[in-house]
Amino acid sequence: MEKHYEAILGAVGEDLSRDGLRDTPRRAAKAMEFLTKGYHETLEQVVGGALFDSDNDEMVIVKDIELYSLCEHHLLPIVGKVHVGYLPSGKVLGLSKVARIVEMFARRLQIQENMTRQIAEAILQVTGAKGVAVVVEAQHFCMMMRGVEKQNSWTTTSMMLGRFREDRGTRMEFLSLIGK
Repeated sequence: MEKHYEAILGAVGEDLSRDGLRDTPRRAAKAMEFLTKGYHETLEQVVGGALFDSDNDEMVIVKDIELYSLCEHHLLPIVGKVHVGYLPSGKVLGLSKVARIVEMFARRLQIQENMTRQIAEAILQVTGAKGVAVVVEAQHFCMMMRGVEKQNSWTTTSMMLGRFREDRGTRMEFLSLIGK
């Protein structure tokens, strides 16, 4: 990957022997490996053993999970927050694992619509919940730094599964609790 960054920097007209750029291809390759580490993680690894028996059947919500991703179309940042809710059915997931599942999918080249679905389906798969809700609110640097250059635009996507899709009251309770 380092050699490819050297080629890119040369193609834009940079001098790779310049003091500030001498180590840039190595640093950029290391950064890209970190930003796409989700490709090397599995749901099983991320969850570990953090699934616990529980008789709780009330909504569990983890909101305002920071989101950092890269759009698959321009390799520019997507920055925002994710809200996740689920209705347990005998098992609850360690709270930090909800954020780690978000991170696993965010650290891949993405479009927001697919990532929202992937997070919801993963939470459902792991917990066997009666329902899962995910709302993602993000800014896309491909809209801010290039193209239409709209600095204040936000994209909101949602995925409602199970009771959140079927029961308007459950869905509205979740949206109210996350402030939507």
